[in-house]
Amino acid sequence: MKSKTKLQSGVIKKILSRLKRYWFLIALSLLFAVGSVLLSLYIPIRVGNAIDVIADCFNLKISVDLGINGKILPILIEIGIVAIIIGILQWIMNSINNKITYNVTRDIRNDAFSKLESLPLKYIDSHPYGEMVSRIITDVDQFTDGLLMGFTQLFTGIVTIIATFVFMIYLNWVITIVVVVLTPLSLFIAAFISKNTFKLFKKQSQKRGKETGIIDECIGNLKVVKAFNHEDEFYDEFEKADKELEKASTKAIFFSSLVNPTTRFVNALIYAGVALVGALISMNLLLPGLSMVFTVGMLSTFLSYANQFAKPFNEISGVVTELQNALACAGRVFELMEEESEMPDKSDAISLKNVTGNVTLDNVEFSYSEDKELIKDLSLDVKAGMRVAIVGPTGCGKTTLINLLMRFYDVNDGSILVDSHDIRDITRHSLREGYGMVLQETWLQNGTVKDNIKMGKPDASDEEVISASKACHAHSFIKRLPLGYDTVISDENCSLSQGQRQLLCIARIMLALPPMLILDEATSSIDTRTEIKIQNAFATLMQGRTSFIVAHRLSTIKEADIILVMNKGKIIEMGNHNELLNKNGFYKRLYESQFDFTDKETTED
Repeated sequence: MKSKTKLQSGVIKKILSRLKRYWFLIALSLLFAVGSVLLSLYIPIRVGNAIDVIADCFNLKISVDLGINGKILPILIEIGIVAIIIGILQWIMNSINNKITYNVTRDIRNDAFSKLESLPLKYIDSHPYGEMVSRIITDVDQFTDGLLMGFTQLFTGIVTIIATFVFMIYLNWVITIVVVVLTPLSLFIAAFISKNTFKLFKKQSQKRGKETGIIDECIGNLKVVKAFNHEDEFYDEFEKADKELEKASTKAIFFSSLVNPTTRFVNALIYAGVALVGALISMNLLLPGLSMVFTVGMLSTFLSYANQFAKPFNEISGVVTELQNALACAGRVFELMEEESEMPDKSDAISLKNVTGNVTLDNVEFSYSEDKELIKDLSLDVKAGMRVAIVGPTGCGKTTLINLLMRFYDVNDGSILVDSHDIRDITRHSLREGYGMVLQETWLQNGTVKDNIKMGKPDASDEEVISASKACHAHSFIKRLPLGYDTVISDENCSLSQGQRQLLCIARIMLALPPMLILDEATSSIDTRTEIKIQNAFATLMQGRTSFIVAHRLSTIKEADIILVMNKGKIIEMGNHNELLNKNGFYKRLYESQFDFTDKETTED
């Protein structure tokens, strides 16, 4: 319980710290809340006066029409004017509250997205994408709803309670005691019911994030799901998550829904108490020593005040419940925002310029987890302009080596140097600017074909874009698109084939012309005829550029200056194609196995 309370208080402090910058708007909202509440409490007094006028007319046998025209009509006009002013004040207050709430929400969502971009790849790789999306979108929305209700009802409620108490004391302190004693019961009941809702709503939010992750995974890989007839398994997994969400939501909503009926029951007790005590005072049966006048109009006013006094307690009870959900969602967002960011560049980090392309790996050690060793004692000296091919079985560390070269991950031990500078002493921006990278997995941003190609060189001219596209043989299919280079595409909703998407990624590199290249299965989705042409284009591009080529098809890396054969995170063989074949080692077996497999396929066909 203590840890939960500490967690809640911590979340509240973080929210309050974000509200500080809007203190003027909050003060203004509070001012309008005070004005609207005071005027709202003035109306019951005038209504009571009007009722007393009618009662006096009957008691004194005066014409009711005379009373209405002489005294009641001005009161009604006054009430109407006050009601209009109240409406204007509340409209302004709600507009201010909306502005505060959505500004805070915007700030949190922007900070959360900015944090997402600064998180290390280790965190991104180990968490479901859908769950992270749920935190930034759904949880922030839930937090917005709770915060808006808090501003709209909490301010007004607190002011109403204080002001109503003062007005009631002024009218009749005895009945005020009855109202004040009975009303807080609703708050105590609500607090008792909702004390566990924070935990329940947090669990609901977690289950919602899990379900969002399943949906995201299914949509993103629907072709694979359908190809392997995995729809039923995915449906069962979703149904299980949905039932867990239903169970968590039902509990949270059930406990929170108990607040309203219990508080309404307390309200009924308050009305009964006010009527009873008012009747006893009128009949001089209660505190006969005190001369108290309690008219019908005062009874009407007090019943209205009892309702006004109790209403904020009911609303605050609802706000407390909603805030429990908001705090739980805010806590999940803050958890994301407080994750350890990628280690920043050193204060004295240098900006790499005029890169020549000398790359050295000195006794590099790396593993994704402490209990599973991957790369150990890896040393390599690559001179500028060399073409380095990296081959080996799946999971041997080829892509991991690329991640280390780009400093997506930092080495656990040893060092990687570019032009004699440890990459940890170089700004990430300048390091990655020195590399041109084409991966097996393609990614397209939401924009035109031209925008996608110009990603590595935003100031490129249209002629340069077309020239780069022709170099990688993408120009012909781009021309056939509805708007050519101005056709809008995106990564998720795109009619381009995987090969065409990869050609656009290659065009980026052809346009940027970086001093170093990383090609990780860059032509894996392209047909053989086009691949031969692109390999020739790459050969021209790689002239004078340090290049790292990850390839499974060994026939594509025969011309490499040096081939690194990796297995279990270590370089077990090194040399050019002919040297490695003459060694009769792992590379030769790997190379011949591909052709044996091809021959077998041809024979079977």
